Order: sequence, then C-alpha cells, then structure tokens
Amino acid sequence: MLLNSQLGLDIARLMLSGQYSWLIVLGSFMAVSWLADKWARSNSGPAVQYLGLGLYTVAQAIIFLPLMFMAAHYSSPDVIPMAGIITGLLFAGLTATAFLTRKDFSFLRSILTIGGFVALGVVACSILFGFNLGLFFSSVMVLFAGGSILYTTSNIIHHYRPNQHVAASLALFSGVMLLLWYVLQILMRMRR
Repeated sequence: MLLNSQLGLDIARLMLSGQYSWLIVLGSFMAVSWLADKWARSNSGPAVQYLGLGLYTVAQAIIFLPLMFMAAHYSSPDVIPMAGIITGLLFAGLTATAFLTRKDFSFLRSILTIGGFVALGVVACSILFGFNLGLFFSSVMVLFAGGSILYTTSNIIHHYRPNQHVAASLALFSGVMLLLWYVLQILMRMRR
C-alpha cells in the first residue's frame, strides 16, 4: 500500500533526502526495534506483546520503503518476486536444517553479536564517508542473516518457552527481513 501511494513516495524521499538522513533513520529504527522487542518479551500480557510485534512490523515496512521503491521503479519487474522466492527458499532450508539436525546453534550468539557490530560500523562509515558497500558486503550479510535465522530457529526449538511465541516471531521475522533486504540488493545489482 505504501509503495503505491504518494505518502509512501514522500516518506521514501524524506528518508533519502540528505547524507546523514539515513543515519537518523537507522538510529530511529534501532530505537523502535529495541522498544518493540521489549514489549514482545513483556510479561504484561498478550496485548502488549502483540503491540510490540505490530510496531516492529510497521517499522520494517517503513525502512523498506526506499529499497522497495527503487526495486519497483528502477529495476527489472521480476526482482521483488524473485527476492521473495529466494528468501523463502533460504528460510525453508535453514529452518529444515535446525529442525532436522535438532542441534543447538546457540554457540552462534557471540559470532552474530560481534558480526552485527562490525556490520553496523561498516554501514555507518559508508554513510558518513560516502562509499558504496557493494556486492561482497551484501553477500556477507546474506550469510549473516542466514546465521541469525539458524540461531533464532534453534532457540525457538531449545530455549523459548511456549508463552514466548510473540517474541520468537519477532526475532525470526527480523532475520527473514534482513535476509530479504540483502537478497533484494544483490538481485538489483545483478539486474543493472
């Protein structure tokens, strides 16, 4: 809906309006994500948990606007569906791996934490100093997102309690959206 509306176009333009505007967008997204995760993990009841998941979903829709707009209007028409299919297949394969092996992948936590901070630093530097991250970075981030999905799925199997289904959904959704983001970037670069 946002992608095909004037409001969505205005939001996307505003998000990309200046060199440092994307840093503000990322900082805001991180703050909203933290709050949404806190609410999703809350013991206050299902209403607060679902409010957190809903808030996170809206934040994802907004942060995806510029990328989806560029993919829809400046790339091949099959890029968005192809990214969705590839992301879905990768997600299915990673989920099957976690369920079939029954292995506890919680050892990935420290790798993902350090990798996340490194990736965030590289993204911030690319915004501050104006360099393009390129295909290699996007490929590494696909691997990172895959590790995140494997880690989260393993945690759902081994560590989350049944009453933490909303928090588990948010964590898994986060990994899938990260994967979609970078798969879409790779396909857009390849279709130019």
